[in-house]
Amino acid sequence: MGLGVLEDRSGLPNVPGTVALADVDQQSIDNTAILKRGKGRDENIFLIPQPSDDPNDPLNWPWRKKIIIVTIMVFGACLNAATIGPLLSASIVVLAEDLKRPITEITLLTGYNLVVAGASCPLVSALATKFGKRPVFLASSIASLIGSIIGSASQTYNTLLVGRIVQGLSIAAYESITFTLIGDLFYVHQRGVWVNVISFTLTAVSNLSSIIAGPVTNNLGWHYLFHMLVACSGLQALLLFFFAPETCYKRDTRFNQRLSAGDGKAETKGAETIEHFEFSSISERPPAALLKSPRQELAVYTGSYSDENILKLLLGPFLCLTNLAALWTVVITGVVTSTFVAISYVVAQIFSPPPYQLSAAQIGYMSAGPFIGGAIGCTLVAQTSDRLAVWMAKRNNGIYEPEFRLPLVIFAFISAGGLFGFGATAQAHGSIYLVDFMWGLTLAGISFAVGSCSAYAIDAFGNMSNEIFVANVMFKNFLFFGYSYFINDWIMKDGVATPFYVFGGISAGLIVTALPVYLFGKRYRGMWCHYNVMDLVKGKIFGPF
Repeated sequence: MGLGVLEDRSGLPNVPGTVALADVDQQSIDNTAILKRGKGRDENIFLIPQPSDDPNDPLNWPWRKKIIIVTIMVFGACLNAATIGPLLSASIVVLAEDLKRPITEITLLTGYNLVVAGASCPLVSALATKFGKRPVFLASSIASLIGSIIGSASQTYNTLLVGRIVQGLSIAAYESITFTLIGDLFYVHQRGVWVNVISFTLTAVSNLSSIIAGPVTNNLGWHYLFHMLVACSGLQALLLFFFAPETCYKRDTRFNQRLSAGDGKAETKGAETIEHFEFSSISERPPAALLKSPRQELAVYTGSYSDENILKLLLGPFLCLTNLAALWTVVITGVVTSTFVAISYVVAQIFSPPPYQLSAAQIGYMSAGPFIGGAIGCTLVAQTSDRLAVWMAKRNNGIYEPEFRLPLVIFAFISAGGLFGFGATAQAHGSIYLVDFMWGLTLAGISFAVGSCSAYAIDAFGNMSNEIFVANVMFKNFLFFGYSYFINDWIMKDGVATPFYVFGGISAGLIVTALPVYLFGKRYRGMWCHYNVMDLVKGKIFGPF
């Protein structure tokens, strides 16, 4: 048993996800010299996955190029996944008066936006897996631009609704496959930081947009929200086209030196030892590939990256939920995140009337609390996730388990405390600063849950991580859409405290489930190899494309 992670009993010599990350007992390893390692302070860490010798392999790209690509994607996520959804949160009351519609219908402008995002997820997943991420990201950015243009020109509720629906087509890619892009560019021991950068973008940055949107609505009018998005979306689309090449890469498994850990137990140390390696044949390497020119990298279509039937790929996000660990990841991150979105739906409803009587600008400024809380939470997770994983791997005789990402989930209990505090303080008409602090506390805790569980999904089930994140976005957005139908009425009927006590209790209950996943996760990974329902179902229904 490695640090509490129970050993697999399925008889597999190698459990997927369990790898030798750091130096181990040399008597248990042969031919380690041919394995590529990190550089500098990471020189004792094996590179997982092992990169090819192709200069076009994204793992081999210069660090600066990787940073530029991630920066452009983060910019896109800021605009499409983090800003478009909550764009109108601080302006709900203003829009209701201007368009002469009830608050519930104005809330549905966000609800329909998110349901379109959820419904488009399977198509986004299938196209990205089959034809690469670049064309999908480009199409999403163009949809964002078109939807923003419609919104900026809208004068009626129905026209604005059309613009919001078109904008919804841009969300799925930047909210889901941005996570898997991290797996294309970075090694296992580097991913934690970047996963949390994306998590920060999708959580904390959404509050920054409200800080800006409130004063803009108050001083210039809500149309200017869309005018600004038109300019920013156009710029991001240009940067994406010129500086973000395709990151998908078809690896020749014969030449991919893959290191996997076996299930043997060292009697004296109680830790796993290395039993099995798969090495490429060094004498049969293909001719060195030529580095693509900048012009070649501008290609939108770069070929097919999967031999699977497109219908199989469309089913992927649904079938991946037959994996209980994937289902757990989707549910815990989706539900915990949804509690934060619930606050954004009702913040104008709670704080516009007496006794608070806040303007749209002041309501927007309230988002500073969750922005700071999310920033602190994501920074802490980013600084500790990779370091903790490597430290635990070294303590485990050099063997890394994906479950080593999960201990940080314990800090997600902070989110439950924040929800309880938000409901109680707002119900008692307490200090607006204390209410804001509780809102920030909620998002700080959510950051620990989302960052840790997302990194776990990538490392434990890398071959289906794309489907997991797409299923996660579908689940979240349909949940958000459901909230838009009842959360405002629930607040009016039962007050602020009751809904957020319920949300806090549900969040705490889900966070507790991380313990059995940590203990039994490896056993389940081994069992999944024998009973992979996802592959069995797809194999029976469809043949090759």
